[in-house]
Amino acid sequence: MLDKLSLVVTAPEIVLLVMACVIALVDLGVKSRLRGLTYWLTLGTLAVVAFAAADMAMDGRTFYAFGRMVVSDPMGNWLKCFAAIAMMITLVYGRPYAADREMLRGGEMFTLALFALLGMFVMISASNFLVIYLGLELMTLSSYALVALRRDNEVATEAAMKYFVLGAMASGFLLYGMSMLYGATGSLDIDEVFAAIGSGRINHQVLVFGLVFIVAGLGFKLGAAPFHMWIPDVYHGAPTAITLMIGSAPELAAFAIAIRLLVEGMIPLAIDWQQMLMVLSVASLLVGNLAAIAQSNLKRMLAYSTIAQMGFVVLGLSAGVVNGTTANAQFAYSASMFYIVTYVLTTLGAFGIILLLAREGFESDEIADLAGLNQRSPLYAGIMAVCMFSLAGVPPLVGFYAKLLVLQALVASGQALYIGLAIFAVIASLIGAFYYLRVVKVMYFDSPITATTVSAPADVRAVLSLNGALVLILGILPGGLMALCAEAVVRTLAT
Repeated sequence: MLDKLSLVVTAPEIVLLVMACVIALVDLGVKSRLRGLTYWLTLGTLAVVAFAAADMAMDGRTFYAFGRMVVSDPMGNWLKCFAAIAMMITLVYGRPYAADREMLRGGEMFTLALFALLGMFVMISASNFLVIYLGLELMTLSSYALVALRRDNEVATEAAMKYFVLGAMASGFLLYGMSMLYGATGSLDIDEVFAAIGSGRINHQVLVFGLVFIVAGLGFKLGAAPFHMWIPDVYHGAPTAITLMIGSAPELAAFAIAIRLLVEGMIPLAIDWQQMLMVLSVASLLVGNLAAIAQSNLKRMLAYSTIAQMGFVVLGLSAGVVNGTTANAQFAYSASMFYIVTYVLTTLGAFGIILLLAREGFESDEIADLAGLNQRSPLYAGIMAVCMFSLAGVPPLVGFYAKLLVLQALVASGQALYIGLAIFAVIASLIGAFYYLRVVKVMYFDSPITATTVSAPADVRAVLSLNGALVLILGILPGGLMALCAEAVVRTLAT
């Protein structure tokens, strides 16, 4: 039933849909190489949507719409706000790169980016299995097209094919798991599924069978091992601007559907899915950190780094229910939310530097391409160093506090298993520090390949500087973002 509340709750999605169509039409008359009008209209749309989502999040209330198929709650609205900001930053960094490679001959990049973000918003707001799947398909189909945007580039086309095939398989896993849960509970609504599972009158084996497929699908979307095989090839093969687009904001949407499905829908089965998540986290930390050491390509290194970082996010999700009680839930889930938000912020900065250097006529995606960057541009070398140290978890940067929060949530459980996992995560992080520090060493101690200085458009330079500063400032003063994540999770779980 379409009522006023439904329109208000879905206002950000409606704005995105309308403006994506308007921008596609307006772009037909744009002739400039950098698609100036299309670009600024897109950024304006994203700014409005981010502001609207933040305003709804600060209201603090939870609303259901469209027959309880859509939910507006603080956690979802903050994730929407951060996803819109991440997409804005991605387009600022990516526009010069895309223009140099003739990816802006039409406005498809901006329109597809808006449709991908719309898919993420639908995923984040979904309170129904089919709505989650619709959002997922809208996001992934847009992402496949974005990866293949350079149609004349064999590597990008190959990456798009791999992404499409493996993505379709993962979507099938998720859909099959949802169908099993529907068959067991008789409902597609997450709150009704929760009530049915809590009643205890449903065949436990059928539920767990469906749950296995759902966890596999979520593992793929998050990029957790052993469902990680698409990440290195797609990150490496896709145009770098698109690599950043699929490696930042979509992670926030994947985290949201993990919370919606596992926590809001199936927390009575936590003893089953937490064990699966523990296996995924250990595998991700091992595979990600060990494989990244062997990489000479910066994009592949960051791809394996993503797998390792997702290991921490999944680790936080696995510590919410201890001995049948949810006392630790708010700490564990807010730690994971803080981790994923700060990870996206740091990734934006790291890929922003790669995109900036790539404007010199080559991809600049080898670690050796950063040689002597400090001598050519101390500012950009400093930003990259801050991002690398943050990903490694070096204090006082924000990545350190993200890891610390997850480890505190594990230790707070008081269980030997979780304390053992925390120790393992620390050891894995120490191994991972090697490849991050190698990048810093190359920038500061190796001789530069070229003597040319690095130049950037004013908008890129301003956003990149702010990006690097936030990684440092949120590390020194993390309390505000921590409190925001904690309050959002508490309010969301309370409903």
